[in-house]
Amino acid sequence: MEKRDFPSGGMRSFSFCAMAVSAGLAASAGIADGQVVPPAQNPIVVAPAAGAETPPAKAASSKSPIGIRTIRVNVAPLGGAEINAGKWPAAIQQFGSRQINRNGNPSVVSALDRSASGVNLQNSQANPYQPDIIYHGFTLSPIQGTPEGISVYVNGARFNVPFGDLALWSVLPQVAIRSISVQDANPLFGLNALGGALDVQMKNGFTYHGAEVEASGGSFGTFRGNAQYGVQHGNVAAYAAIQGARSSGWRDAQSSALESFYGDLGWRGPGAELHVNATLGHSFLNGPAATPVQLLAVNPNAEYTGPNSIEDKYAKLSATLTDRINARTSLQAVLYYDNLWEHLINGNGPNDLPCGAGPYGGNMCQGGSYADGNPPATLAGGGYVPYYASPTGRYGSLAVNTTNTNGYGASLQLTRKQRVFGLRNHIVAGVSFDGGFTNYTAASYDGILNAERVYAPPPGIAYPGYKSDEAGAVPVGIVVRNAYYGLYLLDTLDLTRRLTLTLGGRFNIANIALHNHNPPDQYVGRQGLNARHYYKHFNPDIGFAYKLTPLATLYGSYSEANAVPTPAELSCASPTASCTLANFIATDPNLKQVVAHTFEAGLRGAFLVPDNGTLTYNVDYYHAVANNDIEFLQSPYLGQYTGYFANIGSVLRQGVDLALKLNERRWDAYFTYSRIQATYQSGFLVSSHNPSAVGGVITVQPGDFLPAIPKNIFKFGADYKITPQWTVGLAGNAQTYTYLHGDQSNQQPPLPGFVTLNFNTSYKVTPRVTVFGEVDNLTDAKYYEFGGFSSPAGEALTLGSGYNNPRAYSVAAPIGGYAGVRVKF
Repeated sequence: MEKRDFPSGGMRSFSFCAMAVSAGLAASAGIADGQVVPPAQNPIVVAPAAGAETPPAKAASSKSPIGIRTIRVNVAPLGGAEINAGKWPAAIQQFGSRQINRNGNPSVVSALDRSASGVNLQNSQANPYQPDIIYHGFTLSPIQGTPEGISVYVNGARFNVPFGDLALWSVLPQVAIRSISVQDANPLFGLNALGGALDVQMKNGFTYHGAEVEASGGSFGTFRGNAQYGVQHGNVAAYAAIQGARSSGWRDAQSSALESFYGDLGWRGPGAELHVNATLGHSFLNGPAATPVQLLAVNPNAEYTGPNSIEDKYAKLSATLTDRINARTSLQAVLYYDNLWEHLINGNGPNDLPCGAGPYGGNMCQGGSYADGNPPATLAGGGYVPYYASPTGRYGSLAVNTTNTNGYGASLQLTRKQRVFGLRNHIVAGVSFDGGFTNYTAASYDGILNAERVYAPPPGIAYPGYKSDEAGAVPVGIVVRNAYYGLYLLDTLDLTRRLTLTLGGRFNIANIALHNHNPPDQYVGRQGLNARHYYKHFNPDIGFAYKLTPLATLYGSYSEANAVPTPAELSCASPTASCTLANFIATDPNLKQVVAHTFEAGLRGAFLVPDNGTLTYNVDYYHAVANNDIEFLQSPYLGQYTGYFANIGSVLRQGVDLALKLNERRWDAYFTYSRIQATYQSGFLVSSHNPSAVGGVITVQPGDFLPAIPKNIFKFGADYKITPQWTVGLAGNAQTYTYLHGDQSNQQPPLPGFVTLNFNTSYKVTPRVTVFGEVDNLTDAKYYEFGGFSSPAGEALTLGSGYNNPRAYSVAAPIGGYAGVRVKF
């Protein structure tokens, strides 16, 4: 089929400037990437008042000659490596707790989606607590099976889970977050920082004093609550926070239950500070996932097949130490251990169907009748799956897998400030180790689909049904060990009072070993899952920052970052031994590591405005080429639900971010525009249910756009204080179309763009009591959070012969209202 180009609402092709300008900007009420803010907006206090919080360390600063406080940024995972943002040669966006915790719903994802430049979301699971964050075309996902391109650190400890490098916000009490920085490609943040890193700093008893309780509820059976308490006695401090949520969802089988805890004990002495903190989290999330469009036309709330649930239990213990050895030298250290137990249940259409007439008439066959050449379905442990009748005429399968991952690590960092040949110099050097030990099991079961298309075991058979052992559904039991080592150095040298040079890099080493502890299986290759993989790469970083004026900085940089294939990707990398998106694993061929080469240039600064306010601005251009990028591709050989990971060549992600932020006595307003061009630079063939496929295969050509990434993103919003007690606000998000997953060749009509508006208000009844409310999707816009293709054959078997349109969407939330109260003690 001939390739089609689709209009973007009057926005034609965009010509990128190699030296377009940037800055990071705060979200709806903060500073991001700018280097200035009026002192009155965020005063530094030594002992916080009840329920109050000191500014994040990276925002604490000295004052410029004209009385504007400068912003500081942390350039390495461990604290203590802060420098003036005016000297940093890349974009950075910072968000404080006020931006993360709005109207009773503390959420990193919502804060970034609302006002961060270059960020969009997709939600393949269709659960509001499980979206993917996509930044500049690189993905950070909570779902196994998604190639990750962003690293996350919490209090200097790595937060990405060792097995798949996913990040689970649902198990972290986000009311306890003090600040988060979105950093562009910075190799010091380790593996997977291809597109950037999220640096999260939590609250403690030195930075937060008093107590606060919030409760809210509203549409879709939603109830949310959180509480936090911080106290300091001399050199000792403690902080604790809890957070929970319940929701029925706006679609069938979309319920959510979450609860989490964070606690910190701290000690502070002359020049030294020690913290020990713990995180506990549990979530049980149901997601109806993408649903065929013909079924959505009948019932927009419908679930295609079920059940689809993910349960996570998480625990983490970490310790951080900062020791100021002398006025110029400081030492930082972190030690951590975490455990994640994840259980996934995924109901699907059938893998096996009655064999029909013939020698196997009393059995089930793989994918269809024996007369059509399909072999009999085999049971785990031997023998064939016996024939059984479905009362509804529908057959189904159930994928069940369990991941038990232990992560552990330590880092040591030295920071020193001294003059070199009379020039100011700031140097950071560090070493890190991040390890993991994972037990992973998976199995597939044959059964039926009931009238609601929810899986059930065959009549008369105990749950969960007949355990399969066949191509694409092999019982799996593996043990994975991974060890990642890092050595980094970064030097920031003031060549003149205006010009700063940054030079450094990080050397990464990765060892990954997989061992199969299941009995030998005919569907697993000779070597099976027993293999070792070794990767290494040095990632340089060089850049400059030039102060045009005390309030304006021009910068540019080049950096590299690498991502090694995760154990989940390595164990599912063969098209002839593929796995499901639920990660059935059958073989272990080698994959190449991904290396991203990023150029960046920009301009950031600020202006003073009346009413003791500031207008900050940033314009940023980035150009990132990822070599040997990894994607999850549909298998051309096995069943309709299987796929595999593969290197697909080079991918270009480039674009421009523009951001403006106004902050003054009554107004907090922002506007961001992002132009993103994410294209394949190498051609490849891939199997797809795409109607444009020839023989079940589409041809991806250089220049084709990546799915799920809009070319244009607009974000805007404002909060206005009608009185000192009453605030109202409006926020908007507009995005142009995106191509569907499975349409890497861009031959099908894309997923339409959308515009949403959200309204919020709060009223301070007393100095300690505030009531608030919000309306999301104020205009009740109808749009979709994800688009892909399902199997027409699978639709016909599951829904009936009239269902033949393979397009499948995840429906976004309609208009919803919420209200709550916040009480400080």
